[in-house]
Amino acid sequence: MKAMATYEKPRIDWVDYAKGFCIVMVVMMHSTLGVEAAAGRESWMHYFVAFAKPFRMPDFFLISGLFLARVIDRNWRDYLDKKVVHFFYFYVLWVTIQFVFKAPAFLASGGVAGVVQQYALTFIEPFGTLWFIYMLPVFFVVTKLTRRVPPLGIFMVAAALEIAPIHTGWIMIDEFAARFVYFFMGYWLANYIFAFAAGVQKDPWLALAGLGAWAVGNDLLVVKGYSELPFLSLALGFVGAGAVVTIAALLAKVNWLSLLRYAGENSIVVYLAFFLPMAATRALLLKTGIVPDLGTVALIVTAMGVVAPLLFHAAIRGTRFNFLFSRPAAFHLGAPRKTPLQPAE
Repeated sequence: MKAMATYEKPRIDWVDYAKGFCIVMVVMMHSTLGVEAAAGRESWMHYFVAFAKPFRMPDFFLISGLFLARVIDRNWRDYLDKKVVHFFYFYVLWVTIQFVFKAPAFLASGGVAGVVQQYALTFIEPFGTLWFIYMLPVFFVVTKLTRRVPPLGIFMVAAALEIAPIHTGWIMIDEFAARFVYFFMGYWLANYIFAFAAGVQKDPWLALAGLGAWAVGNDLLVVKGYSELPFLSLALGFVGAGAVVTIAALLAKVNWLSLLRYAGENSIVVYLAFFLPMAATRALLLKTGIVPDLGTVALIVTAMGVVAPLLFHAAIRGTRFNFLFSRPAAFHLGAPRKTPLQPAE
């Protein structure tokens, strides 16, 4: 942990590639399932969504814990500002923006009282696609509160929660149980993960062989319906996260797909804003029927969900709308630190 706490390089390419890979998979899931729900049938993109399910969110949370050792020993004021207030600001802002678009439906079904009730509920139950940044501050606080507890003990409890599995119907409880183990492992084993990525770059052919074996095994277990079984889901989450780290390390070595790396650098931008271009593109394509193949529709919707927020962010950077993706000084607990805007920190 001490090594990671003193690591000063501002950005690490393979981490950005991994985050880019994760955010594309998240947008792909929402885009594909949304298109299929609206059309009433599955598409060929459904296969890719199913293939990624065992490792899509485990890897995102593991990456999110990687740099925690750098800040976990700060005083509580600084820590809460960086790890709680930071995400709470964006959650409140963007849940309000999303709610503006969805309020007419709530108004039609429940009146004004229904709208107020639904909005208040978003502070108890995460709203729509924003549950990830709702959960991150919880993980950050729990990890700091338990940092004196033997890590192996925390891992065993967190693993038991994932294996259980727990399905209460409350997102806060269910997602904590299902995901905390991956976040904690990203924090606890950060040095080993970075060493693993370096090893991948030293022996890429062995890494590619390992990726091939993983892809076949993951696909077989998903197709057979075994991927969500207790113990097996935990194993697939960790192995799949390792596969994403491997892919990211290889991409960073050859410096391919720079757009994916850029998406990773700005993954929170995509995560916060993809819902609107996704919904608009889906509605346009399905209504006009200009693209007959449903899988291609889902692919186009995914691309728009990733690219449009990045273009929007570039367009408003430095303008009065900068507050949409950069927290203003008024919303800091102290003097704002000049740090990159990214969910992995």
